[in-house]
This record gives sequence, structure tokens and C-alpha cells, in this order.
Amino acid sequence: MKQKLFFISFLLTLFFPTICKAQETFRNPIVSGFHPDPSICRVGDDFYLVTSSFEWYPGIPVFHSRDLMHWEQIGHVLDRPSQLAMKEGLRPSQGLWAPTIRHHEGIYYVVCTAQGAGGNFYVTAESPYGPWSEPVFLKDAPGIDPSLFFDDDGTCWYCGSINETPKEDRYPCEDRIYIQQLDVKEGRLIGPRAIVCTGHAVNAPYAEAPHVYKIDGKYMLMIAEGGTWGNHAVTVFKSDSIMGPYVAGIANPVLTHRHLGNDVDITTIGHADLVQTKDGRWWSVMLGVRPLQGYTMLGRETFITPVEFQHGWPVFNPGIGRVLAEEHVTGLASCPFDVLPDKDEFDEPELRLCWNFLRTPFSRWHEIKDGRLILDLRKESVADLANPSLIARRIEHFDFRASTIMEFAPKREGEESGLIMMQNEKNNYRLVLRRTDGKNNIALIKTDKGTTTVVAEMPWKGRKACLMVEARGLEYQFAVGQDESEKILLGAVQDASLLSSNHAGGFIGPYIGMYATSNGQDSRNHVSFLSFTYSGDSF
Repeated sequence: MKQKLFFISFLLTLFFPTICKAQETFRNPIVSGFHPDPSICRVGDDFYLVTSSFEWYPGIPVFHSRDLMHWEQIGHVLDRPSQLAMKEGLRPSQGLWAPTIRHHEGIYYVVCTAQGAGGNFYVTAESPYGPWSEPVFLKDAPGIDPSLFFDDDGTCWYCGSINETPKEDRYPCEDRIYIQQLDVKEGRLIGPRAIVCTGHAVNAPYAEAPHVYKIDGKYMLMIAEGGTWGNHAVTVFKSDSIMGPYVAGIANPVLTHRHLGNDVDITTIGHADLVQTKDGRWWSVMLGVRPLQGYTMLGRETFITPVEFQHGWPVFNPGIGRVLAEEHVTGLASCPFDVLPDKDEFDEPELRLCWNFLRTPFSRWHEIKDGRLILDLRKESVADLANPSLIARRIEHFDFRASTIMEFAPKREGEESGLIMMQNEKNNYRLVLRRTDGKNNIALIKTDKGTTTVVAEMPWKGRKACLMVEARGLEYQFAVGQDESEKILLGAVQDASLLSSNHAGGFIGPYIGMYATSNGQDSRNHVSFLSFTYSGDSF
């Protein structure tokens, strides 16, 4: 019997070697699509990660992992309008910048900048799943990119970047990193403030994203500099005292892809944070971009790479010195999560965590009922700096298919509803059922740098429509049908780069979702979305 089992095992190894081969690598990014400025902490065997969300609501997505390779979104930090007042007029790429997550004595802390929406603040929770507290805004905390560090004696230190431009600057964008004690019970900064860094070089612009760590009895300050695009970099400094002086590492920048040029597979690496596993190994998360023919099509994403401390200084991905698209496994037991179906049939009482609103919804204009997502038609449109009737999710793949089935009967001129793909109010595509000149039609509408054009349109009868788009790299093809089995192409192939950060500007990535508006008129009409399907090809 033993000989028979050995022979079977030998045959399996010979003819099916992949069956016997354990996973050796995993893919970067670990969180794809628009998820920049990652921050990470470990509590026991669990890792928690947060990223920036800018003008999209709910604010600051929270992710969980047990192996650093597989991540699942578990909630948002700011999911109540009382926590996040992103009001009408908030410009694109304002909102929530650069959160930091930390854990101390049973309490989770997230500190963040609400640009254009209140300034620097922190919130707390007993669980990363929430609920999170109302924000504590810090009145005397200038600048951006706050971070917290809890010293051995429990003292909390606040670290931030003053990104103003005083007259005495020696060169443009000479930002300043400062440290000051924070009384977390009173919610205020106390004691002296020390400017500890302006970057490692004599002309290092945009010193930001600071984090402080205590490693082997020394304080280490890690920052980003060079700006968040092609010249992005990570630099480190050390001190015997939390308030400095800090000495720059001789190997700075310790991590950057700036020297690799524009044609490398991952660019703009920077804005990093460190975490140590239970067995003492170090890893770093950071933002990066996977350019497609030079275009930033998915926004800035979250990547991870191993770190070793040699002679007291961090070495990122030793022997390689850069972030890889395919990385060796972390050594932690693999713990993947269940993946939700591609089709969302709105059969749960609440929206999936992937869905976002544009700015804060201070009134209730959507409802999930009987397997339908119902949106009210309201005056606000995507062209306004407002909170329109729009529910969207991040685009996470270069190649994908998306479709939505809706029931809608436009009653008045200007009423429209359908599928939207957008970077901001001046750069978007809309595939909508609308009423013009007393008739209903399906129209593909393009807005490019604020100029709106009807690309194609066709008459439409009936209330039901299936609206579709297929993306292949830098091309979008739109289609329409009565249901998912019918596919009538509408318009020629469209330029997807219209939704890239290169073209549209700003710091976010593209979204796709469902949209309805009465375009400035009063309306009692509504639209029912029966499903939304997003299917991305693996990278």
C-alpha cells in the first residue's frame, strides 16, 4: 500500500508539478485602484490599513489582513455626515488627505487632514470595524499629513508637514516637518514645537508624509519628498531625542523609482509606512503608479515591499532596492478572503463597501428596496461642485467590463439617468437615457476639460435599458441593450486617457457608477437600478 501511494505521489509530482508547489510569490499592488497614502498598524496577528479618499464619501476606507498579501475592506473611518462635512463647493482632490492609523492601549487612532473641510483631526475606536468617534479638530495644527507616535512612557507626539511657503524659503516648496506633544484626552497640542526636517537635500521639495518610530532605542523619522509623481522618494533621519536634532541617513533616498525613468512598470513610489510582524520581520507599504503607455489610468495604488535594518538603517527590498510587481511571499500563513460576486443585485439592506458618494450626502436621496437601488432625480449634476445623485466605485483594472440594468422613464426635458465614468466634473463619460425635444433617447456624452459633446445617440422606447462599457487599455467601447443578452454598440471607440490623472489633473483615480439628475429643475422622478456588474481582468 505504501509503495502504491508513493508511486501515485511520484506521478503527480512528475506530471503536475504545480499541484505540489507551494505559493512562492504574490502580486503588487496589494490594494488596486485609487488607494493612495497608505498607513498600516499591527495588533496581534492582524494588520489594518487605511488610505486617502479625498472628496469621496464615506471617508478613509479600512482594510484588514492576516498575511499582508490578501486584503479585505471592513469599513470606513468616517461614515456619518456628522463626522465629515464635505460641503457644496469643495473642489476636486480636496477632502481627506493622508490618514495615519495607530493602536495604543486598546484604542485605535486615525489622524488625518480634511483639506477644505475643517483641517487636521483625529478619531478613535475600540475596534477597527468601528464605530469611530466624532472628529477632534486640532486648532493649532498647521499643514497636512499628520501622524501620531506613542512613546514608551505613553506620551503621544503629533508630527506634521507645514506646506505653506514663507518668504524666507531658500527654494520653492521647502516644506517643514514639525513635532509637538498631543494631549489626546484634552484634544490639543501642548508644549514646544520643533521643526525637525526640511528634507534630506539642500533643495528637497515637498517634505511631507512624516512618520516617527522608535527602533533599538533610536527615534527614526521617515518622510516623503520630491512630490507625489515622478520624483517621489522616501528618506529617513535618526535622533537620540524625539524633538531632534535628526541626522539624515547617508543612503537617502532609501527608496525611490525616480532613477528608473518613465518607462518602468511602477513609478512615483513614496509616502511609505512601516510595520513589524510578530516574528520580528519588517515590511513597508507605500503608494505607487502602474502607468499604461505613460498614463495614470488607475490613480495611485498601495504596494508593499520587505525591509531589513542594517547598521540601524532601513534597507528596502535588500539586494533589489525597488518595489516589484511580483514579490516573494511574506512568510505568514496565507489567508485569502471570500470575494463578492461581480454582479451586485442590491439584495442586502445596505450598500456594499465599495460604493461611494461624491462629497457628503446631507439628505437621504437613495433607497434599497425589493432588490432595487432607487435614486431620486435632483437638481444637482456632476458638473456642479455638489453632492449629486451619484453612487460610484473605483475602477481597479486596465481591462474590465461593466454594466447596469435600470428602469427609468424621463418625464421632463433635461431628466437623465444611467452609467457614468468620471475623474472629476470636467472629465467624464455619461451613457444615459434622457429626454430631449420631447423624445427619449440613449446618449453617449463626453465632457473633456469642461467641454461637453454628445458623441452618439439613438431613439429609445420603454423604461428598461442595459448600459454597458468594455475597457481595453486606453480604449472604451460603450453599448446598450434591452437586457444583458443584447449589445448594440453606441459610438466609436473612445479615448480612456480622458480619465487619467495626466489629462484631468488632481490626485484621485477614475470611478464608475450610477447617476441621475434633473439638471437644475425640480423633479419628483426617480430611477431604479436592478443590478450593477463590474468584472475586471486579473493583472
